[in-house]
Amino acid sequence: MLRRVVRQSKFRHVFGQAVRNDQCYDDIRVSRVTWDSSFCAVNPKFVAIIIEASGGGAFLVLPLQKTGRIDKVYPTVCGHTGPVLDIEWCPHNDHVIASGSEDCTVMVWQIPENGLETALSEPVVVLEGHSKRVGIVSWHPTARNVLLSAGCDNQIIIWNVGTGETMINLEDMHPDVIFSVSWSRNGSLLCTACKDKKVRVIDPRKKKIIAEKDKAHEGARPMRAIFLADGNIFTTGFSRMSERQLALWKSDNMDEPICVQEMDTSNGVLLPFYDPDTNIVYLCGKGDSSIRYFEITDEAPFVHYLNTFSTKEPQRGMGYMPKRGLDVNKCEIARFYKLHERKCEPIIMTVPRKSDLFQDDLYPDTAGPDPALEAEEWFAGKNGGPILISLKDGYVSTKNRDLKVVKTNVLETKPAPKAENISTISRLEKHTCTQHKLDEVLREFKSLRDRVILQDRRIARLEEQVAKVAM
Repeated sequence: MLRRVVRQSKFRHVFGQAVRNDQCYDDIRVSRVTWDSSFCAVNPKFVAIIIEASGGGAFLVLPLQKTGRIDKVYPTVCGHTGPVLDIEWCPHNDHVIASGSEDCTVMVWQIPENGLETALSEPVVVLEGHSKRVGIVSWHPTARNVLLSAGCDNQIIIWNVGTGETMINLEDMHPDVIFSVSWSRNGSLLCTACKDKKVRVIDPRKKKIIAEKDKAHEGARPMRAIFLADGNIFTTGFSRMSERQLALWKSDNMDEPICVQEMDTSNGVLLPFYDPDTNIVYLCGKGDSSIRYFEITDEAPFVHYLNTFSTKEPQRGMGYMPKRGLDVNKCEIARFYKLHERKCEPIIMTVPRKSDLFQDDLYPDTAGPDPALEAEEWFAGKNGGPILISLKDGYVSTKNRDLKVVKTNVLETKPAPKAENISTISRLEKHTCTQHKLDEVLREFKSLRDRVILQDRRIARLEEQVAKVAM
């Protein structure tokens, strides 16, 4: 009789536990928007939650220690004119957060040192370039002030937040809605999952698709794709029979997956959260009441199931704390912020250890808050891996640094105009404004024309079918 050998792993006994009720954030009207984002973003200082808001879009920003019942009149970040769809904290400044909205704009906000005392409606910078709602915002992992946004206009725009300018526009690569975008570890590549069932690996600065896989998952429901620390790609999606799947791929050759695993037949979209230090992927399904976690190794079957943390209540969204925000004294290796209908509940994942000493094997050096590059260096073609820090003595957050935005204006570099030149400049400004409007009208006309052509093709196909049936 063969004996089954149990694989040795220090993460086999990862233990999940929800905090006590008095440590939750209560009475929060979590957004009901039908969009598959996490609705929550966390860093070592604040938790931000997208909420229901009348007459526009808003999200709450709460200091981590402000637990308990949140007053209905608690100030919000409320500058968008449409519902907020996605938010993300800047990895290099714990007081800066970006938001994407149905109003087609991306806004970047500076949060005061101790949180909000009054409603914040003036962003540091408004980034306008999308023609449809913006569903994804993602900061560059190692370059300061580089922000990516993806909209329902099937475009990916990469911005220099420091100047408020569009630097890269990837507009012809995706024929349909983009479900997810992930940066590689050093931010040199992007990995995207699209509604056309393709996963693409893109070099954004060369505007070039390096690799792509058609029908990475054959089901019609949304996929997700993320880069792992070793450069491989982890995807979640649905099979043709609507079973939830996960898969692992080599980014340089996506012909065949390294492995594919079926999970269950639930219809919630799986949101993957990845820890590059421990190589653990946590899967949180929207509408599920569980968090599954897997360890990724070089040995078959490559993606090893560890355990499932289950609760009674389904989750509306999920926030994931960066490693530097965890309590190393309690052997905490992950912390989630689970959104209920009216509550945000922290869930702590720990590895049980008898010793009170710092556990080096659980906490290798992790990505710190200092950027490796300036925006200009990255756009010029330079790459840099994350600057690592030790968590041995715990992480002490840095002081609030103001985000400075320098708008480039060609007129500022010219000498002061003489009286006779003022009318000329005025005419130039009017001309520029007219040009902007003309560009906008042309874009709208192009979009409308494409839709009409598509409609004509559909009508022609239907007429052919009718003619065949009539014969």
